[in-house]
Amino acid sequence: MPEFSTAVNTMELAVFGGMMPHWDNDDGTGRVIQSFAKKIHASLERAFPEQRLFLRSDTETRFIRLSPTTQFVGLTGSALLVGWTIISSAILLMQSLGAGDLREQALRDQAVYEGRLNTLASERDTRATEASDAQARFAVALAEVSAMQSRLLRSEERAKEFATGIDVIQTTLRDAMNERDFERSKNETLIARIAETEAASPEVTRMSDLETTLDFLSVALGDIAVERDEMQLYVAEAESALDRVALDARLGDERNERIFSQIEDAVETSLTPIDNMFSAVGLPTDSILEQVRRTYSGQGGPLTPIRVSTSGDAEIDPITSRANEVLGRLDELNLYRIAAEKLPFGFPVRGSYRSTSGFGPRWGRTHEGHDWAGSRGTPIHATADGTIVHAGRQGGYGNLIKIRHDFGFETRYAHLSKIRVQVGQRVSRGERIGDMGNTGRSTGTHLHYEVRVGGKATNPLKYIKAARDVF
Repeated sequence: MPEFSTAVNTMELAVFGGMMPHWDNDDGTGRVIQSFAKKIHASLERAFPEQRLFLRSDTETRFIRLSPTTQFVGLTGSALLVGWTIISSAILLMQSLGAGDLREQALRDQAVYEGRLNTLASERDTRATEASDAQARFAVALAEVSAMQSRLLRSEERAKEFATGIDVIQTTLRDAMNERDFERSKNETLIARIAETEAASPEVTRMSDLETTLDFLSVALGDIAVERDEMQLYVAEAESALDRVALDARLGDERNERIFSQIEDAVETSLTPIDNMFSAVGLPTDSILEQVRRTYSGQGGPLTPIRVSTSGDAEIDPITSRANEVLGRLDELNLYRIAAEKLPFGFPVRGSYRSTSGFGPRWGRTHEGHDWAGSRGTPIHATADGTIVHAGRQGGYGNLIKIRHDFGFETRYAHLSKIRVQVGQRVSRGERIGDMGNTGRSTGTHLHYEVRVGGKATNPLKYIKAARDVF
């Protein structure tokens, strides 16, 4: 017991001595500081009187002295510990509240993004409807052009017939007028001869014959005059009919101009977005369209040019030439449509999803595709027409589907929970091929989607964004 008490007193003196630095007794300042330290020590003794902590065992009882300085140090340390605990808890609480706000902001951003996607989908459907309407209007206009060409051909044939009839009538009329003038001259000659021989010749019978002949000629001349008047009326009617045919032809030309202008505008409106889509991804459109043109397989063939010639020769009139130009643009639009079905311009995920990782460097290596997260079983669809070349597990991909497309393209769909196709199966763009899952090297339910050209990975979003205003 005495040894323990001595040790405690020694510790107290050491602590208190640390609060009272050594000063030379000859220095007045040192004495002032020592006096101030003693006052502080006295204040501590009044605030924290000495306490004893008794420890009792089976054989003996011990106690520990708690000096005022020791109590002050312990209380101060406890207060600092409690204050630090309160501050740390407040910081953790503020961080938790901030994380909640971030999650709410992420949900709001997701809702805005989904709304934009719905708007874009609506606009895409509107563009598709407009293109379909334009094609329908073109079909109707083409039928009207064909009907007008038929009417124009018939009008030209009637005009030729009228012209031939007029020529015949004019020739007949000239012959009749010549015969009339000849008979009139002959009649006048006969009358003069009769007048000269009337007194000298007593031949009554011959005179009677001459009068009969004169009457016959007069009747014939009257009939010829009537026919001439009828021919003049017929010629006037023919000229009026020709004027009406010319007016119909002019009106037909004006109507054809309006129809062709509307058709050309509609075709250009439909073709420009698709052309921009192919240009945006840097595809060689000329070679692709030529390959599609060579490999038609029941999806509609090239439009046959119109070959109508009213003159019977090989020269094509301007209307037919213009119609052939429109047909050429429509054929190009059809080739673009077929090529777009064979290229990965579609979107692979249907339903609720969010983008989690893009194409490019990630964690020290290249991420060769794009990731979309969603719930397990979310439908996965083919982004282009093609053939299934792999449908099963493959390393870190987990359940993987590979589709080979035309023009050297290949798409991959990884980490699937279910595969709905088989190797060798032909699929179309938009056809469901599997379900989203979490197989292989994956940290959560998502789809890993790749687009490869000639075996080299490329950014899938480049094709999806390019087709946003078309499909």
